[in-house]
Amino acid sequence: MLYTAYELQRSWLNAASTWASVGAQLLSNPALPFGYSGLGPAMGSALEVFAHASAPYGKPAFDIETVTVDGVIQPVTEAIVLHRPWCNLLHFSHPGLAADAPRLLIVAPMSGHFATLLRGTVERMTERAHVYVTDWADAKMVPLSAGEFDLDDYIDCLIGFLEHIGEGAHVLAVCQPSVPALAATAIMADTKHPCRPLTLTMMGGPIDTREAPTSVNDLAMQRPIEWFRHTVIATVPLQYPGAGRQVYPGFLQLAGFMSMNLGNHMQSHYHMFKHLVAGADEDADATKDFYEEYRAICDLNAAYYLQTVEEVFQKHSLPNGTFMHRGKQVDLGKIKDTAILAVEGERDDISGIGQTRSALTLATGLSASRKKYHLAPEVGHYGIFNGSKWRDRIAPILEDWIAAHGKARLKAVA
Repeated sequence: MLYTAYELQRSWLNAASTWASVGAQLLSNPALPFGYSGLGPAMGSALEVFAHASAPYGKPAFDIETVTVDGVIQPVTEAIVLHRPWCNLLHFSHPGLAADAPRLLIVAPMSGHFATLLRGTVERMTERAHVYVTDWADAKMVPLSAGEFDLDDYIDCLIGFLEHIGEGAHVLAVCQPSVPALAATAIMADTKHPCRPLTLTMMGGPIDTREAPTSVNDLAMQRPIEWFRHTVIATVPLQYPGAGRQVYPGFLQLAGFMSMNLGNHMQSHYHMFKHLVAGADEDADATKDFYEEYRAICDLNAAYYLQTVEEVFQKHSLPNGTFMHRGKQVDLGKIKDTAILAVEGERDDISGIGQTRSALTLATGLSASRKKYHLAPEVGHYGIFNGSKWRDRIAPILEDWIAAHGKARLKAVA
């Protein structure tokens, strides 16, 4: 009934959003005299804010058409190079890339938003690397015939993608996928898999959530796993291809994230209203663009979500050395030659300071020269991988790390 109630509410809001949009256009029409009064622009702007806030948002496109490299504009090509029911592997490139340009697998979070949340990350790294991106599927769009999907499947998926990319690849995991990416690296290191990554960069990842726990971590610890199973898991309605599938709905996750910083979100919309009234359309459009991406949500398969909550946030299996994959214990000490970079944001309210850095301590078999930690000052969770601070301060550190360790193992083998 939870999902059905949401669909009914969404249908009502869709209609209300449409009418509000019509009203905003009428009040801003220069042919109507009411728009020139003091009240007209204010009413029109208020209706436009409501219309934007209540409109439905589907899966966005990356829309990365060009990148500028050394002052030269290069056309970007986006292609699906591998298709699986739960994830497409996308490849971004441009004709100006050098023959020996690094190949980077960016592992997008499977946490309620689409991979396009990393548009800024992909765009920046495509300048000098062949970029591959995990484009996770919306669980409500995956039919039951495709089977279940859990953390074991997630790890297998990453290993399969690295095999497809080939030897000498690099991995960048943003937030949630830091755990499965680190586990996959350890598994591949244990078997000396030739396609194990040369470098692994983790940004704002919950490796050990006991370090500087945030409100997200506190919620996971305060409730037993059965509470999550009976409270936030719903069944996909009949109108979707994944009808009957058990999921953690994206709208619940979005509501949780919005409530964490409700005051900031209200302020953002108030500023958007003021910009519209003042005619500062560019400033208003910047806020609109952010929320169009932020409100584009997808469902998570219940098995994956519940296993993540239990293993990562409640049992702390990876730092405790009890994390299992297909019945075998994952030993982070097996990582010997994958250089690890841990990046955290000083103002991150999702993954606290120290949670990602703990990976460097857990990788006991890795020499100090292959470990690096960077704390980005005055940067929140989103700013680690998007925005000017990411482009100008953090991305160069990642590029230098890849360049420094990109060919060491390959030369040793040769």
